[in-house]
Amino acid sequence: MKRSVVSLIAFAIALLAEPALAAMKVFACEPEWAALAEALGGDRIEAYTATTALQNPHRIQARPSLIAKVRSADLLICTGAELEVGWLPILLRQSGNTGIQPYTPGYLEAALLVPRLEMPTVLDRAAGDVHPQGNPHIQTDPRNIARVAVALAERLAQLDPDHAAEYRARHQDFSARWQAAIARWEKQAAPLKGITVVAQHKYWVYLFQWLGLREVATLESKPGIEPSVSHLETVLTTLQKDPAKLIIRTAYNDARPSEYLAEKAKIPAVMLPGTVGGTEQARDLFSLFDDTIHRLLAAAASS
Repeated sequence: MKRSVVSLIAFAIALLAEPALAAMKVFACEPEWAALAEALGGDRIEAYTATTALQNPHRIQARPSLIAKVRSADLLICTGAELEVGWLPILLRQSGNTGIQPYTPGYLEAALLVPRLEMPTVLDRAAGDVHPQGNPHIQTDPRNIARVAVALAERLAQLDPDHAAEYRARHQDFSARWQAAIARWEKQAAPLKGITVVAQHKYWVYLFQWLGLREVATLESKPGIEPSVSHLETVLTTLQKDPAKLIIRTAYNDARPSEYLAEKAKIPAVMLPGTVGGTEQARDLFSLFDDTIHRLLAAAASS
């Protein structure tokens, strides 16, 4: 009897000592996909983000720390459309992780899941940083987030079938709240429809299409080329013929070109978060668009 009690105690201690089931490791190239994975996976996943909202995702170094994270990942989700072409292929190649390579279940490319804008008809590097697969900044339209969420929830369920029902239930809940939020944002942003804007970089085409804003000029003379004073003067001349109400930049853009033009043209410049973490208010996907709409309305009201 005494031996049985001791055995039961030992068994109980062994159970308590066992580690909890390991969370699925998700490597996200950009903050929006890490936030989406966390929304759909909850405690079942451990998300790591390779970049921040204050970094240009085109220009990231393939650091050893990133290689180590990819090596241990169960799922990799990135924008694609060559947004990460300068560094992601190096991470994939040097990680040695066969489970997250292209065309495997552990690899998910968000841009392939949405209708892409600005698909080039001619490929010419002289035209600047042109993306052959279209503009990659798909996350600025919340309807694209919804499309990616459908595929991501199913991919999580595929990779972790024991908890598939939980991922699908979390997606159903997220989708209901997200569609309600989209309707709210569209109602709030109705006064913005038709206003003319200048963008510092070709970053906002999906946002502009969603809300009905019209871009009349870009501060970069070519995509990816930093604005020069001479080109800013050209833009100023353009605005004399086709005035704009706002100048828009991302959190990682140098503020000086937009502020220079704002002073010359006497119109407000506004910084939008772009992704989760781009401002103090943009803490998750919902507050990202809350803050984006708020900033646009406030800037438009002051013009």
